[in-house]
Amino acid sequence: MNETITTIPFSSLVLVFLPVAVVIGLLHTWSLEWKNAIYAILRMLIQLLLIGYFLSYIFESEDASITVGDLSVMVFAASWIALGSIQHKRRAFYQFALLSILVGGGLTLLLVTQFVLQLDPWFMPRYMIPLAGMIFASSMNGVSLAAERLESEMTRDVSYFKARGIALRAALIPITNSLFAVGLVSLPGMMTGQILSGISPLIAVRYQIMVMCMIFSAVGFSTAMFLMLIKPQLSELASEE
Repeated sequence: MNETITTIPFSSLVLVFLPVAVVIGLLHTWSLEWKNAIYAILRMLIQLLLIGYFLSYIFESEDASITVGDLSVMVFAASWIALGSIQHKRRAFYQFALLSILVGGGLTLLLVTQFVLQLDPWFMPRYMIPLAGMIFASSMNGVSLAAERLESEMTRDVSYFKARGIALRAALIPITNSLFAVGLVSLPGMMTGQILSGISPLIAVRYQIMVMCMIFSAVGFSTAMFLMLIKPQLSELASEE
Protein backbone atom coordinates (compact mmCIF):
# COMPACT_ATOMS: atom_id res chain seq x y z
CA MET A 1 0.00 0.00 0.00
CA ASN A 2 1.22 3.48 -0.85
CA GLU A 3 1.80 5.21 2.50
CA THR A 4 2.53 8.67 1.12
CA ILE A 5 -0.06 11.33 1.82
CA THR A 6 -1.30 13.50 -1.04
CA THR A 7 -0.61 17.16 -0.39
CA ILE A 8 -3.51 19.39 -1.43
CA PRO A 9 -2.27 22.49 -3.30
CA PHE A 10 -4.00 25.73 -2.35
CA SER A 11 -5.05 26.13 -5.99
CA SER A 12 -6.98 22.85 -5.73
CA LEU A 13 -8.29 23.57 -2.23
CA VAL A 14 -10.06 26.65 -3.60
CA LEU A 15 -12.35 24.33 -5.58
CA VAL A 16 -14.13 23.12 -2.42
CA PHE A 17 -15.39 26.67 -1.89
CA LEU A 18 -17.43 26.56 -5.11
CA PRO A 19 -20.32 24.55 -3.63
CA VAL A 20 -19.99 26.66 -0.47
CA ALA A 21 -20.55 29.77 -2.58
CA VAL A 22 -23.59 28.15 -4.20
CA VAL A 23 -25.15 27.41 -0.79
CA ILE A 24 -24.45 30.97 0.40
CA GLY A 25 -26.07 32.26 -2.79
CA LEU A 26 -29.10 30.10 -2.06
CA LEU A 27 -29.31 31.53 1.47
CA HIS A 28 -29.17 35.05 0.05
CA THR A 29 -31.87 34.26 -2.53
CA TRP A 30 -34.14 32.86 0.16
CA SER A 31 -33.51 35.91 2.39
CA LEU A 32 -31.83 33.85 5.09
CA GLU A 33 -28.76 34.67 7.20
CA TRP A 34 -26.15 34.43 4.44
CA LYS A 35 -23.82 36.92 6.14
CA ASN A 36 -23.62 34.66 9.17
CA ALA A 37 -22.61 31.76 6.90
CA ILE A 38 -19.81 33.85 5.41
CA TYR A 39 -18.68 34.83 8.90
CA ALA A 40 -18.66 31.18 9.95
CA ILE A 41 -16.58 30.14 6.93
CA LEU A 42 -14.07 32.96 7.45
CA ARG A 43 -13.80 32.18 11.16
CA MET A 44 -13.22 28.51 10.36
CA LEU A 45 -10.41 29.42 7.97
CA ILE A 46 -8.68 31.72 10.46
CA GLN A 47 -9.02 29.29 13.35
CA LEU A 48 -7.72 26.29 11.41
CA LEU A 49 -4.78 28.19 9.92
CA LEU A 50 -3.80 29.49 13.35
CA ILE A 51 -4.13 26.08 15.03
CA GLY A 52 -2.13 24.54 12.19
CA TYR A 53 0.85 26.82 12.88
CA PHE A 54 0.38 26.45 16.64
CA LEU A 55 0.34 22.65 16.52
CA SER A 56 3.37 22.59 14.23
CA TYR A 57 5.28 24.46 16.94
CA ILE A 58 4.01 22.20 19.75
CA PHE A 59 4.69 18.96 17.85
CA GLU A 60 8.31 19.98 17.32
CA SER A 61 8.75 20.93 20.96
CA GLU A 62 10.52 18.61 23.40
CA ASP A 63 9.31 20.52 26.45
CA ALA A 64 6.75 18.60 28.52
CA SER A 65 5.57 21.79 30.21
CA ILE A 66 4.16 23.09 26.90
CA THR A 67 2.06 19.96 26.46
CA VAL A 68 0.90 20.02 30.08
CA GLY A 69 0.01 23.71 29.75
CA ASP A 70 -2.03 23.01 26.64
CA LEU A 71 -3.86 20.15 28.36
CA SER A 72 -4.61 22.43 31.33
CA VAL A 73 -6.18 25.03 29.07
CA MET A 74 -8.31 22.29 27.48
CA VAL A 75 -9.62 21.08 30.84
CA PHE A 76 -10.39 24.53 32.27
CA ALA A 77 -12.10 25.66 29.06
CA ALA A 78 -14.06 22.42 28.64
CA SER A 79 -15.34 22.62 32.22
CA TRP A 80 -16.59 26.18 31.74
CA ILE A 81 -18.18 25.53 28.35
CA ALA A 82 -19.86 22.35 29.63
CA LEU A 83 -22.04 24.38 31.99
CA GLY A 84 -23.32 26.71 29.29
CA SER A 85 -26.58 24.75 29.34
CA ILE A 86 -27.24 25.89 32.94
CA GLN A 87 -25.62 29.33 33.00
CA HIS A 88 -27.43 30.48 36.14
CA LYS A 89 -25.64 27.72 38.09
CA ARG A 90 -22.37 27.89 36.19
CA ARG A 91 -20.21 29.34 38.98
CA ALA A 92 -21.72 27.09 41.65
CA PHE A 93 -21.09 23.92 39.64
CA TYR A 94 -17.81 24.83 37.92
CA GLN A 95 -15.52 23.18 40.46
CA PHE A 96 -17.49 19.93 40.13
CA ALA A 97 -17.37 19.99 36.33
CA LEU A 98 -13.64 20.72 36.46
CA LEU A 99 -12.90 17.85 38.84
CA SER A 100 -15.14 15.43 36.93
CA ILE A 101 -13.61 16.16 33.52
CA LEU A 102 -10.09 16.21 34.96
CA VAL A 103 -10.44 12.86 36.73
CA GLY A 104 -12.75 11.04 34.29
CA GLY A 105 -11.03 12.29 31.16
CA GLY A 106 -7.55 12.34 32.70
CA LEU A 107 -7.60 8.72 33.83
CA THR A 108 -8.83 7.64 30.41
CA LEU A 109 -6.09 9.67 28.72
CA LEU A 110 -3.50 8.15 31.07
CA LEU A 111 -4.60 4.61 30.23
CA VAL A 112 -4.59 5.20 26.48
CA THR A 113 -1.33 7.12 26.18
CA GLN A 114 0.81 5.32 28.76
CA PHE A 115 -0.47 1.74 28.65
CA VAL A 116 -2.13 1.22 25.26
CA LEU A 117 0.12 3.39 23.06
CA GLN A 118 3.06 3.47 25.53
CA LEU A 119 4.23 6.89 24.34
CA ASP A 120 7.94 7.63 24.52
CA PRO A 121 8.43 10.31 25.68
CA TRP A 122 5.27 10.14 27.79
CA PHE A 123 4.05 13.57 26.66
CA MET A 124 4.58 13.06 22.91
CA PRO A 125 2.48 16.01 21.64
CA ARG A 126 1.61 14.48 18.27
CA TYR A 127 -0.45 11.84 20.06
CA MET A 128 -1.19 13.40 23.44
CA ILE A 129 -2.87 16.61 22.27
CA PRO A 130 -5.26 15.19 19.62
CA LEU A 131 -6.31 12.35 21.93
CA ALA A 132 -6.75 14.72 24.87
CA GLY A 133 -8.86 16.98 22.67
CA MET A 134 -11.20 14.14 21.77
CA ILE A 135 -11.45 12.93 25.36
CA PHE A 136 -12.02 16.30 27.03
CA ALA A 137 -14.42 17.50 24.33
CA SER A 138 -16.50 14.34 24.69
CA SER A 139 -16.48 14.63 28.48
CA MET A 140 -17.53 18.26 28.14
CA ASN A 141 -20.49 17.36 25.94
CA GLY A 142 -21.51 14.56 28.29
CA VAL A 143 -21.46 16.81 31.36
CA SER A 144 -23.33 19.52 29.46
CA LEU A 145 -26.12 17.19 28.33
CA ALA A 146 -26.40 15.63 31.79
CA ALA A 147 -26.53 18.99 33.58
CA GLU A 148 -29.29 20.27 31.34
CA ARG A 149 -31.32 17.06 31.58
CA LEU A 150 -30.90 16.76 35.35
CA GLU A 151 -32.17 20.30 35.88
CA SER A 152 -35.06 19.72 33.46
CA GLU A 153 -36.16 16.57 35.23
CA MET A 154 -35.85 17.98 38.74
CA THR A 155 -37.93 21.04 37.85
CA ARG A 156 -40.70 18.52 37.10
CA ASP A 157 -40.34 17.18 40.66
CA VAL A 158 -38.61 13.99 39.57
CA SER A 159 -36.49 12.52 42.39
CA TYR A 160 -32.74 13.08 42.25
CA PHE A 161 -31.90 9.40 41.82
CA LYS A 162 -34.32 8.91 38.94
CA ALA A 163 -33.26 12.21 37.34
CA ARG A 164 -29.61 11.18 37.70
CA GLY A 165 -30.22 7.98 35.73
CA ILE A 166 -32.11 9.85 33.02
CA ALA A 167 -29.32 12.43 32.79
CA LEU A 168 -26.56 9.82 32.48
CA ARG A 169 -28.50 7.95 29.82
CA ALA A 170 -29.00 11.19 27.86
CA ALA A 171 -25.29 12.02 28.08
CA LEU A 172 -24.37 8.63 26.62
CA ILE A 173 -26.82 8.77 23.70
CA PRO A 174 -24.43 10.42 21.17
CA ILE A 175 -21.52 8.04 21.75
CA THR A 176 -23.85 5.02 21.99
CA ASN A 177 -25.38 5.92 18.62
CA SER A 178 -21.86 6.28 17.22
CA LEU A 179 -20.98 2.79 18.47
CA PHE A 180 -24.00 1.38 16.63
CA ALA A 181 -23.31 3.35 13.44
CA VAL A 182 -19.53 3.07 13.11
CA GLY A 183 -18.54 1.04 10.07
CA LEU A 184 -22.13 0.79 8.85
CA VAL A 185 -23.39 4.35 8.53
CA SER A 186 -20.15 6.30 8.93
CA LEU A 187 -16.38 6.08 8.97
CA PRO A 188 -15.16 8.22 11.88
CA GLY A 189 -12.86 11.15 11.21
CA MET A 190 -9.72 9.64 12.72
CA MET A 191 -10.09 6.40 10.77
CA THR A 192 -10.87 8.27 7.55
CA GLY A 193 -7.85 10.52 8.02
CA GLN A 194 -5.52 7.59 8.59
CA ILE A 195 -6.82 5.73 5.54
CA LEU A 196 -6.44 8.85 3.38
CA SER A 197 -2.87 9.23 4.61
CA GLY A 198 -2.06 5.71 3.43
CA ILE A 199 -2.35 3.72 6.65
CA SER A 200 -3.66 0.16 6.29
CA PRO A 201 -7.41 -0.02 7.10
CA LEU A 202 -6.65 -2.89 9.49
CA ILE A 203 -4.33 -0.63 11.51
CA ALA A 204 -6.77 2.29 11.30
CA VAL A 205 -9.51 0.04 12.70
CA ARG A 206 -7.42 -0.71 15.80
CA TYR A 207 -6.95 2.99 16.48
CA GLN A 208 -10.64 3.65 15.97
CA ILE A 209 -11.60 0.88 18.40
CA MET A 210 -9.32 2.52 20.94
CA VAL A 211 -10.87 5.93 20.28
CA MET A 212 -14.47 4.73 20.53
CA CYS A 213 -13.79 2.90 23.80
CA MET A 214 -11.91 5.83 25.32
CA ILE A 215 -14.67 8.31 24.44
CA PHE A 216 -17.40 6.05 25.84
CA SER A 217 -15.40 5.59 29.05
CA ALA A 218 -14.49 9.27 29.43
CA VAL A 219 -18.09 10.40 28.95
CA GLY A 220 -19.41 7.79 31.35
CA PHE A 221 -16.84 8.43 34.09
CA SER A 222 -16.94 12.23 33.87
CA THR A 223 -20.72 12.47 33.72
CA ALA A 224 -21.37 9.99 36.53
CA MET A 225 -18.83 11.73 38.76
CA PHE A 226 -20.34 15.15 38.03
CA LEU A 227 -23.86 13.96 38.82
CA MET A 228 -22.72 12.51 42.14
CA LEU A 229 -20.63 15.52 43.16
CA ILE A 230 -23.39 18.08 42.64
CA LYS A 231 -25.99 16.26 44.76
CA PRO A 232 -25.13 18.16 48.00
CA GLN A 233 -25.08 21.42 46.08
CA LEU A 234 -28.56 20.74 44.70
CA SER A 235 -29.88 20.35 48.24
CA GLU A 236 -28.32 23.65 49.31
CA LEU A 237 -29.73 25.51 46.31
CA ALA A 238 -33.17 24.02 46.93
CA SER A 239 -33.13 25.14 50.57
CA GLU A 240 -32.10 28.67 49.56
CA GLU A 241 -35.02 28.89 47.18
